[in-house]
Amino acid sequence: MKVNEGEGLEIIQSFDPIPLYEVMEDLGFEYYTEKTDDHEFHAYFYRVEVKQSQKDIPMRPVALTNMPIIDEGLGEVAVQFWDLTWNDENRYLDYETRLLLSLTNAVGAGRMRQATRELVKGYIHGIDSRAFDDVFELLAWNQGIGYFSSEIGPSTLFKAYKTIKRMENKGNSRSEICEILKENFGDKNPDVKVI
Repeated sequence: MKVNEGEGLEIIQSFDPIPLYEVMEDLGFEYYTEKTDDHEFHAYFYRVEVKQSQKDIPMRPVALTNMPIIDEGLGEVAVQFWDLTWNDENRYLDYETRLLLSLTNAVGAGRMRQATRELVKGYIHGIDSRAFDDVFELLAWNQGIGYFSSEIGPSTLFKAYKTIKRMENKGNSRSEICEILKENFGDKNPDVKVI
């Protein structure tokens, strides 16, 4: 759906669509949300200007939209928890550090899909690949070489990391690498996509 400057749209959701606000603001929309019932929110978006997203951060938390299917209250709690974790201005650790911690925690929990998403988001957001070198070295140290070789080495996570390192060694620009990461390890990849 194309929305021109001066036009708007309404989205009705069973939870406050907090993750959508930042995306829409980046595209030139202002918004207003009205809670009409315990589990009904009307979000109104009005386009004040047409612009491309400035942040270009892939892999927004679309999996949160599955929670209201299970339970409306759970959907609300999940969105609020995500907002508190990732958007609260009172966080001490910077965004990049939190992405690295989220990556390592995901690996520790056996969630390679999430770990891959955090690596791609982190690199696109500006994390130096040397930080990933440190992370993978620590993963090998803390989880053991056998686990690293059989579980992490063949994973989509490590393939994304190798893509970064290979392209950097060839002299590709960060923007070229980011485009390849989004294309090969973004939401189109079935090993990364969250439904």
